[in-house]
Amino acid sequence: MRRNHIMLSIAAVAIVVVAAFIPKAAVQTEKDGLLIRSVLSHLEQLHYQPKTLNDDFSQKLYDLYLERIDGNKRFLLQQDINRLAPYRTQLDDQIRAGNVAFFDLSIEILDASIKRAAGFYKEILAKPFNFSTSSIELAAKEKPTGTSGTRFSIAESETIELDGKKRTWATSEDELYDYWRKYLRYEVMTRVADKLDQQEKPDFDGEKLSMEAIEEAARAETLKSMNQWFERMAKVKRADRYSHFLNTITNLFDPHSDYLAPIDKQNFNIRFSGRLEGIGARLQTDGDFTKVVEVVVGGPAWKQKELEEGDIIMKVAQGNKEPVDVNGMDINEVVSMVRGEKGTEVRLTVKKKDGSVKVIPIIRDVVILEEGFAKSLILDGIAPGERIGYLYLPRFYADFENRDGRFCATDVAIELDKLKAEGVQAIILDLRNNGGGSLRDVVKMTGYFIEKGPIVQVKSKASAPEILSDTDGRVQYDGPLVVMVNSMSASASEILAAALQDYGRAVIVGSKSTFGKGTVQRFYNLDQSVNGFNEMKPLGEVKITTQKFYRINGGSTQLRGVTPDIILPDAYHYTKVGEKEEDYPMEWSEIPAVSYQQKVYTLNKMREIKARSMARTEKSQMFAEIYRNARRFEQQREQSRYPLQLEAYRALMKERETASESFDNLFKTVINKGVYNLKADLPSMEGDDSKKARNEDFISSVSKDVYINEVMHIIHDMLTIK
Repeated sequence: MRRNHIMLSIAAVAIVVVAAFIPKAAVQTEKDGLLIRSVLSHLEQLHYQPKTLNDDFSQKLYDLYLERIDGNKRFLLQQDINRLAPYRTQLDDQIRAGNVAFFDLSIEILDASIKRAAGFYKEILAKPFNFSTSSIELAAKEKPTGTSGTRFSIAESETIELDGKKRTWATSEDELYDYWRKYLRYEVMTRVADKLDQQEKPDFDGEKLSMEAIEEAARAETLKSMNQWFERMAKVKRADRYSHFLNTITNLFDPHSDYLAPIDKQNFNIRFSGRLEGIGARLQTDGDFTKVVEVVVGGPAWKQKELEEGDIIMKVAQGNKEPVDVNGMDINEVVSMVRGEKGTEVRLTVKKKDGSVKVIPIIRDVVILEEGFAKSLILDGIAPGERIGYLYLPRFYADFENRDGRFCATDVAIELDKLKAEGVQAIILDLRNNGGGSLRDVVKMTGYFIEKGPIVQVKSKASAPEILSDTDGRVQYDGPLVVMVNSMSASASEILAAALQDYGRAVIVGSKSTFGKGTVQRFYNLDQSVNGFNEMKPLGEVKITTQKFYRINGGSTQLRGVTPDIILPDAYHYTKVGEKEEDYPMEWSEIPAVSYQQKVYTLNKMREIKARSMARTEKSQMFAEIYRNARRFEQQREQSRYPLQLEAYRALMKERETASESFDNLFKTVINKGVYNLKADLPSMEGDDSKKARNEDFISSVSKDVYINEVMHIIHDMLTIK
């Protein structure tokens, strides 16, 4: 298709979309056009590896969008796809022109398809399923208007394929209806199986129900679940669906470039900083209602002592203003109303568990989500007298918008000082499942373990690599160090692990590879880059991959991740996970290395340390089970076809449950017997039962962790092999 090049001027990092591009009438379609052209302009000008908008791009966008709106092929028919198919090679031109005709048609078709499916599930669930025999003729039923009225039967060998990628689009309503019949039978059957399993347990003391009663209860639960699901879909706003469409476009550039509506950016900031201004309560949709699912310890609601988990929020008022009924309201709208500036009042009308209704006034304040912050423990080592420091960092958090905000580099420095004061002989830095975060903080933190020098190379698309270095000659910790990672350790976690591995400063221990996210993103506020159109704002922000980072040895962590020095199997050992599993990831690449060295600590006898670890894991019953479980996990993940006969399904689930229980039981035993809090941390727990409970869970999980146990053996070898 013809490519229209739109030349936009760029001042600094902001793109100015001139008013001539968009008509001035403030209608939704014009805002959509403004948004899509602005997002595209940012991507084309600022993305590290911009895409060419052509027929190939259009076809990929078309395919990915259809997969995302109905990947399981539960709603659309082949005839619906045929209506959309003419756009398959036209989307590049439509995007250029700010035309949303394809999107509008897709939503019109999807809405009609959802309504059609709503009729299917209600009709199917109105009549009982027969689970008492292996070959079943379903009860006669009325078919939807316009269909053939064919009866369906369950054969002994009938199955359901749950993976939409392995099925084709239904060619008729009868065919789609039959899929829904199978799908709902499967859903009811799983609940029947669970209820039968409960009744058959030796300690079951409730009333044992007949198969008919169990089926009826299971069908009622399925109907309730379906009702709630379809109600949620009915409440999805056009703006949310349009955000979804925009993100399909951005994700064709790479998986980490996104459009964020204003509420989504606010939620991102909270996750990144661990800080928000509000009441300190987690809310969740429960049917038409908004339920309190957690009251955050230390927050305003927790201090006020009236709002409780399980409360239903019925109305929200700002101070003494008229309360707004939030029944049936989208969760993001409710959250926006409850959040607010520190010092302001919100009044919640809530329904308590006992049915009483109460108005609860709460003064908003800063809420700190402490469970995401760095924390430490002391571990008894393998040999008598060995004291090992354990430092857990769940993410690289940073609160740039607040002068007194929490930063992970600062917190880790404090934890290192506390651990040194306890006289530890080595430190474990646990970055497992740490998805990354602040680039500034990871550079600073890595520098704690070397004198000074380069940490990571960051390259923009049209410039030489920028070398980010530790310039502080101070070494906060100069002893033996092990960094724990796994396949979910990403981004900043990979920068730290790669740098310390290249320097030979730490032993990296973990799964076959880390996640493989070697890119850097920046946020751009669309309101600041679009002149005028104030009636359409706020427009939100776009997060764009503008740089790739490279190890100091020149290799990228993108796609390949970091390969640990010592590999320990996990559940994903045989499974493709991480960046390589994403749609359209950026490729691995390499640039020249930089000069680096450190004289803080030398890793001696690494070949022998690795050999000893391998010998231990090969003899370990636990690690043998981990390997077997990983193989089982991969096989189960690949299995997407299930029997629709109750006994066949129960036999399959029983086999899985037995294998799973056998595996889980291995990790309920305390194997790290000496796990203690630091003396400096004990005073903060006095009088705080919630903090004590969380601390007990933390200690319990560490004491049963087989990976930490093997790391302590590795540290013992580091301390004793000369």
